[in-house]
Amino acid sequence: MKNVKPKAIYRVTLVAKLFTLGFLLFALSLQSCREKKTDSNISSSSSIKQQQYYVQGEQLYIKHCSNCHQKNGTGLGLLYPPLAKSDFVDQNFETVVCLMRHGIDGELIVNGKSFNKSMPGIPSLTDLEIAEITTYLYNTWDHKRDSIELQEITKILNRCVDESNSNRSSTAK
Repeated sequence: MKNVKPKAIYRVTLVAKLFTLGFLLFALSLQSCREKKTDSNISSSSSIKQQQYYVQGEQLYIKHCSNCHQKNGTGLGLLYPPLAKSDFVDQNFETVVCLMRHGIDGELIVNGKSFNKSMPGIPSLTDLEIAEITTYLYNTWDHKRDSIELQEITKILNRCVDESNSNRSSTAK
């Protein structure tokens, strides 16, 4: 048997360790590319438009809604109601849409609990942005609603304005 120098053995060992480390890093990078699990009902079979609405809606939700309702939709104690697993959200689609633009003062009952903190509306949100937030909200956290079209949101928002104007004129009499 040939005399093997310790330096050569060290080099072979070092190369083997570096190869193993490189392989592990490669495997970890592949793992991070896997589709992340969320509470979303949006699947790869959903329309491109619905997927776009969902992604944009998530960003808008984080920007405009998550401070009070939290990123995970659980609300904040008895101050701000949950949106996740919320009976109010499930049963009051049109009201939820109107609340985004016009807000509300007064009591809401959500999952049997009373919430009486004012929610300011965001009148600067466009109909499209409300459709995107609504798509995100109603396709996350166990809410199951398919595509939410811009035209549907526009009709609902027009009814909110009409109802608001008729309420003002009837109280002014």
